[in-house]
Order: sequence, then structure tokens, then C-alpha cells
Amino acid sequence: MDKPELKVANREILGKKVKHLRRQGITPVHLFGHNIKSLALQCETAQLERVLAQAEQTGLISLKLDNEKRPRTVMIRAFDRDWRKRQLLHVDFYQVKLREKLKLEVPVVLVGEAPALKSKDNMLEHELDTLTIECLPAKIPTNIEVDISSLTEPGQAIRVKDITRDKDIAILNDPELVVVKISWQRVGKAEEEVAEELEEVTEKAVEAPEEATSDKEKSDKT
Repeated sequence: MDKPELKVANREILGKKVKHLRRQGITPVHLFGHNIKSLALQCETAQLERVLAQAEQTGLISLKLDNEKRPRTVMIRAFDRDWRKRQLLHVDFYQVKLREKLKLEVPVVLVGEAPALKSKDNMLEHELDTLTIECLPAKIPTNIEVDISSLTEPGQAIRVKDITRDKDIAILNDPELVVVKISWQRVGKAEEEVAEELEEVTEKAVEAPEEATSDKEKSDKT
């Protein structure tokens, strides 16, 4: 998939004054990178929103500065959003070198169906939500899929070492770490315990009035 292109311009407005840019539909952005000068930039918010949505699929963005002929390959480093106003406040981009490997975290996505979950006594525990990987920028995956269809009974687990992946992607986590496992939940036992507790409370509630009546009768006789 081709990298989405984002057009940006140099930014002279800095600090708290950038709020005036946002009112005009412009978002302040920064560009960082290894051995490059950081740049204060700006771009149209509507275009930036579209590119950010596309970048979720590709990972990389072609950043085109208005005073440069060749675009720069970047990835999203961080962004800030006012969720109450649904307003994008700021985005940081990191310039990458296509021949230089990167270390980053990617989400784990569970796929397939675990036969063990057909029993209500079993439950799925997702222990590891992200994985730390190392690869070239062009090989960065949106996520890493873990197939759980091999989990047929309680006690079974899928560890980092069991994950099938592209040969060009190295997973840096401990190979023995559990990503997902099947556990046995003692639902029936818990329900029995609750029922027993309710029964005890009910019995005490019934016995209490009888004791009170007995005490009153003794008092009357006296």
C-alpha cells in the first residue's frame, strides 16, 4: 500500500499563540529525527485527520514540505487531542531512514475461536496486549495476529515463542512470556457458596423472632 501524503509548511507561530491557528483549521506539528534538525510545521487539520486515519493501515507517511522537492518518510511519534471538543491539538512526526531498523510496540490482535471457550467453565485471559518488535520501516505491521484456535482445554497457553511472524520482524519480548491462556473459572462453586451464605442468613432471620418470643414469654411469667 502506498504511503499517504501530507503537505506541511514551516511554522512561525509558536507557544500559546498556536490556538489562533487551530481556529483557522490549521494544526501545529513538529518533525523530529535522528541527526536531523527539528522543525516546527503546520498543516490543514482536515487533511491531517484523513492522513492519520490512513496511517493506521500503513504506518508510514510521506511528508511533503512546501520548500523541498523530495518528501520525507515519517511515522507518527505522538499526538494530542481534546476529546471533549474532538479537536486535534498537536502531532509529532519522527523521520525514519528506510535502511535503519526501528524498535517499537505494536498491538496484539487475537483471531480465530478457541474450542475451550465452548465450555462456560473456561475463560480466556489476554496477558500481553502489545509486543516490542524490531524491523525496517517498510516492514512495520499494523498489529501482530495471534491465532487462538489451538486452545482446546484449561491450562493451555500461547507464548511469545509460539507466535508466527514475518522473518523480517524480530520480537524482542521474553520468549517464555504468556500472551494468552485458558483458565478454569469456578462459577458453579461460587454460586453454591453464595447460595449457602443466603441460606444461613435466612435461617438466622427465622430463628431470631422465635428467640425474641421465648424471652418475652419468660418475662410475662415472671
